[in-house]
Amino acid sequence: MTFDPTSLRQWWPKPATPRPIIIFGAGSIVGDAHLPAYNKAGFPVAGLYDPNGEKATALADQWGIHAFASEAEAFAVEGAIFDLATPPAAHASILTKLPRGSFALIQKPMGSDLAAATEILRVCRERDIKAAVNFQLRFAPMMLALYDAVDKGYLGEVVDFDAWLALSTPWGLWPFLKGLPRIEIAMHSIHYLDFIRGLLGNPQGVHAKTIGHPSHQVAQTRTAAILDYGDKVRCVLSVNHDHDFGRKFQACEFRISGTRGAAYIKLGVNLDYPHGEPDELWISPAGGSDWVEVKLEGSWFPDAFVNRMASLQRFASGEDQELIGSVEDAWQTMALVEAAYQSSAAPATPIAELPKA
Repeated sequence: MTFDPTSLRQWWPKPATPRPIIIFGAGSIVGDAHLPAYNKAGFPVAGLYDPNGEKATALADQWGIHAFASEAEAFAVEGAIFDLATPPAAHASILTKLPRGSFALIQKPMGSDLAAATEILRVCRERDIKAAVNFQLRFAPMMLALYDAVDKGYLGEVVDFDAWLALSTPWGLWPFLKGLPRIEIAMHSIHYLDFIRGLLGNPQGVHAKTIGHPSHQVAQTRTAAILDYGDKVRCVLSVNHDHDFGRKFQACEFRISGTRGAAYIKLGVNLDYPHGEPDELWISPAGGSDWVEVKLEGSWFPDAFVNRMASLQRFASGEDQELIGSVEDAWQTMALVEAAYQSSAAPATPIAELPKA
């Protein structure tokens, strides 16, 4: 099998006639990712709304778009895609006010916990809202290419997945996280769990431990997890956001091994976030021993947001028949997250004590 790295898919096709986008929220993720992505793709943004009018106006002026004076004004735009870049606790309330039959993109996570995700799912079903959740890592150019390489058989059957993170994450950039009881898995590693589900399907279960660090008060910043895919696939995540000893030995990478080939991925955005480093994808294809670099045409931020919105737009127009990452699918990622927290809270298997002499 001849490996052609240039043949791997890195972009989702654009919609022929994109719908106007209404953004709820004016936080850093909107200015850092949503608006740069939509501007790059040429997707029309009709405006944004945030309860903090001053904040909304400042961001809107920066991008030359409209700041809505009220929720009602934003809801009144016909034929729009509603982009909820809002905190988890706000999702359900906004969804209950959207016009029936709307199309929406919901910022991850899908609620604060599985109960909230279930309520969001109920609202979407009841109001016939076709919604996707913004687990956009699946849509990063490097990940689309990796999925394509697996689909084309370059790795054979995937049997090993390793995620290794040892880095320093500036949690202070997201003040809304302060005081939340669930942080690391719910707000960060959830991306990796969703990506793994897209690659390997739903695991049978999970073993996990997530903890904080004595240097700060963020609820959890370090996680170790094993996803149970039976006796054929080994899937392990080691995540440490407190490796703050300089860049030299920091890492943010996936290693995926198959029965015939392997892949290495560097997730550059997390290194020196938010400035980041270039993403990387290397593949050792079936039948070969050398590693080949796949030249990437974009990065996780902001290009995954382009592809994520393109997928939803094409579903709304009927150009795509399947909505990737729908609320139905995303609920299962939330169920995996919930199981990980339950595992972390459960006692470990006790070790036998040394018999007395």
